[in-house]
Amino acid sequence: MPLIILANFPLSSPHTPHPTPHPMTHYQQILRIPTTGKSLSKITAKVQSVVADAHVQTGLCTLFLRHTSASLLIQENADPDVLRDLENFFAKLFPEWENYIHSTEGPDDMPAHIRTALTSTSEQIPIAHGRLLLGTWQGIYLWEHRQHNHTREVVVHVMGD
Repeated sequence: MPLIILANFPLSSPHTPHPTPHPMTHYQQILRIPTTGKSLSKITAKVQSVVADAHVQTGLCTLFLRHTSASLLIQENADPDVLRDLENFFAKLFPEWENYIHSTEGPDDMPAHIRTALTSTSEQIPIAHGRLLLGTWQGIYLWEHRQHNHTREVVVHVMGD
């Protein structure tokens, strides 16, 4: 069987001095995003601004949403019909008039939790040359699943060189 080299690392021995590792930069900021009821809010520029503030050229940006009735989504950023179709599809899957056991905060509460469980509260995006490596047609969205306005918190953690 042929040997496949996935990465080329210098070999060292106990007598070979190890190169000094380059220190890893960590930068963290919390974005507070106001929402206007059930909607998708594009947050790409806000996240990119945090990446720029971190002064990391190559690394990883991790996003974490600190809520259980909203989610994060990387999706089409050119045609708003994609977002409308997603919202309509989820509205049909999880109607608010169903007789859910958990309804303490209103009829939109449990459907919002289900939507979050089936989407995501975190995303990871590579960074190169100080920019998010999103595809041409990709944008980052905060998806509010509740009817009323909220202020949601997104933790942006940037690490790299």
